[in-house]
Amino acid sequence: MTVLPRITAAQRRTRLVRRHLLAPSVREKTPEAVAEALIGLHATDPATVFLATAARMRRPTVAAIERPLYEPTAAGTPALERIRCMRRTMFVLPARLAPAVRSATVRDMHRHRTDAMARVRDALGWDERTYTAAEQDTLAALTTRGETTAAQLAADIPALREQIVLSPGKSYESRQRVSASILGVLAAEGRIRRARPAGSWTSAQFRWALAHPLPQIPAAEAKTTLARRYLAAFGPVTVDDLKWWTGWNLTDTRKAVVAAGAQAVELDEGTGHLLPEDLELAPGIPEPGAALLPGLDPTAMGWRHRDWYLDPDHAKALFDRNGNIGPTIWWHGRIIGAWAQHADGHINHRLLTDPGRAARTAIDDEITRLTAFLDGARVTPCYRTPLERQLATTDRTTQ
Repeated sequence: MTVLPRITAAQRRTRLVRRHLLAPSVREKTPEAVAEALIGLHATDPATVFLATAARMRRPTVAAIERPLYEPTAAGTPALERIRCMRRTMFVLPARLAPAVRSATVRDMHRHRTDAMARVRDALGWDERTYTAAEQDTLAALTTRGETTAAQLAADIPALREQIVLSPGKSYESRQRVSASILGVLAAEGRIRRARPAGSWTSAQFRWALAHPLPQIPAAEAKTTLARRYLAAFGPVTVDDLKWWTGWNLTDTRKAVVAAGAQAVELDEGTGHLLPEDLELAPGIPEPGAALLPGLDPTAMGWRHRDWYLDPDHAKALFDRNGNIGPTIWWHGRIIGAWAQHADGHINHRLLTDPGRAARTAIDDEITRLTAFLDGARVTPCYRTPLERQLATTDRTTQ
């Protein structure tokens, strides 16, 4: 029987610190380099992109992070693309990787359109011709206006101002403009993109702009590319980790692991996989490092099996009911606490285990660094977790 090389939990955490830039000596200079290291940054909550990047940069500023997000390069597009991909979730990705990621993860693209048309047909009596006309008017208005908010588009196009009742008769019944459905479908199809927000960097009210079409890559090739990138950034991982992270089915996940040339290893969770060139630890193990990561951070959300970096007893306090993680404190590759911003701007934190004096000093330094980056901005996660809510209303940190 073949004996697989064993990778311990401690060795995985050492890899995590280096590859996810969670110690001062391995931080990067640019947002592009941070996105490359992590494959992509969760972007459901706009603030996550900035906070996740700032935690891993040597000298982060809001302006430095905005530049690759919104300013065009020589190719005419930003260096970082914001697209819906893994598990139908918004991510910010390096532009050169976006075509492969999109081709590897987007399926049933036409279902968005079918569902939207059914919704407006049932609510407003629109037929396909009416829907298509509103869509074409939207694209024409974006061509004329350039970057534009949904409200400005609705001012130009009366059809977009019509409203749909969502969940009629329910206690959570609400109304939504047709513009939300049409813009959502066009974005899912890659025909338009979210541009600079109408407010500050924490705002979820984005302007819209026409998108440059992404090249189509054969699905099998794209999945192999994405599997290799995931193995390089997150490995060793289990098949279940990759399946969960990408949203693929089990058959496609197994094929991608084989096509990527992965090496099987033994983990505490069972059989894992990494790239053969990553079997040996990289020289120059980074020093233990503290990091304050935001809710939905790509590191915290990067694996299906998390016991090697998260005490299961702490999960209930750190996650909401839908599995979204809140802001966390890390020390040497392990989650050891949580943080939140109080309404008056100060950062509260709570440690769920005692990491020692050196760690507490490093955490205080990170709180100072985060406070300087925020520079008076207020950030509330879009998904609230029990401990984050508690810390956000506590006058001062309690340990």
